[in-house]
Amino acid sequence: MVYVKKSSRVTLLPIGGGREIGANSYLVRANGHDVLLDCGVHPKREGIDSLPDFSLLERAPDAVIVSHGHVDHCGALPKLLKRFPSARPFATSATVDVMDRMLHNSVSVMTILARERNIVEYPLYTHEDVVSAVQQAWAMELDEEFALRDGATATARFYHAGHVLGSASVLLRLPGHTVFYTGDICTSDQELMGGLSPPDDSEQVDTLIIESTYGANVEADETSYEEQTDRFCAATNDVLERGGAVLVPTFALGRTQEMLNIVARLQDSGRLPDVPVYASGLGRAVYEVYHRYLDYLHPRAELQPLSRFKRLGDVWEPGVVQDLVGGRGIIVATSGMMIENTPSAMVAEQIVRHKRHGMFFVGYLDPDTLGYQVLHAETGARVRFARGRPPVEMRLENRRHFSFSAHAPRAALGEVIRRIDPKNVVFVHGDPQAIDWMYAETGNGYRKFRPTQGEAITLEA
Repeated sequence: MVYVKKSSRVTLLPIGGGREIGANSYLVRANGHDVLLDCGVHPKREGIDSLPDFSLLERAPDAVIVSHGHVDHCGALPKLLKRFPSARPFATSATVDVMDRMLHNSVSVMTILARERNIVEYPLYTHEDVVSAVQQAWAMELDEEFALRDGATATARFYHAGHVLGSASVLLRLPGHTVFYTGDICTSDQELMGGLSPPDDSEQVDTLIIESTYGANVEADETSYEEQTDRFCAATNDVLERGGAVLVPTFALGRTQEMLNIVARLQDSGRLPDVPVYASGLGRAVYEVYHRYLDYLHPRAELQPLSRFKRLGDVWEPGVVQDLVGGRGIIVATSGMMIENTPSAMVAEQIVRHKRHGMFFVGYLDPDTLGYQVLHAETGARVRFARGRPPVEMRLENRRHFSFSAHAPRAALGEVIRRIDPKNVVFVHGDPQAIDWMYAETGNGYRKFRPTQGEAITLEA
């Protein structure tokens, strides 16, 4: 029998994000150290159901490490800190500033939903709770090792993840066991963000916890960023030449800033005409944070001034959307998956009534979202864009998807596993089909795991 020291063994418990995308939160326990990796909400669920299962936490975690500012990774943090005020949150400096914008917006959205849908649990937290959470957060820099609590032997270090501004993978040094959690990663350069910078080869990692978002996506393996840019440019020109408008649904953090700068570059080079380019509110707010953290962007990035792009306006006001789609233009609007009653959904509800326009999705689309339904609907079908409003006939044929996602394709994820060369690989942050493909096709030769929410696994160094 091989004796394994107690200090070399850790337990991993997903309290959200196991075999799904949303409410990402993973508890790592090792010899008295409790570390929570991310603390997000589930975008397809409402109220308490959207949270990680905090009842699985026996005590307050010593530290909460937030990988980046998307709400499926940070949106439950204020709720957690109300329950466990002693927990110490850590994130990069840029992510702390991004969270400030994203979490206040979440309060506003929840307040509206509470009124419109009578969700009595909303808002899950208040603006005051957000202020407190942001003030409690320890803003760290990349490549800076820090202790997880005063006098602790456990430390962490952030590495540039390449996903969005401030995004970081984290290396946890626990007694006898080293864990590398990727968070959401992009291994190649985007328009503004450089690709993942993992630990060097001398760093021995015992357990790798890796995202699996694109585990079931073949298309992402077979394309390049510039190829997608060329296709997007050609398709946009076709619409503009017909006098139409192009709607680009985007995530407020990351894809909005990337797409605005791609469009600006194409216009400056003469490849796209100088038509108005619109950006919606939360995307603009996050854009301002990008300007404060230029050193997080890759050296070749040329971030355009926000003033170059027009405000989208109040799309809930009658006539605003009709004016937007009345002529030529490019509309970059949240949300990327076209959640109902967001700017992209409100604009889309008008655009699909006309054949001359275009609707171009540029990131990940969950199959259960309105965006996925709109993209794949048959022409002539009737689609309901929001509760309480009648369905709309889908006359628009020019609906396309381009692979501009900030998630690494599955081939690149396999390369990350080989480069890190861990003893254990844990697949998280993916729908069941994606997780199962990653489990079957990558990480061969390592001990592999695909836990569900509430399923604790033991990992040995």
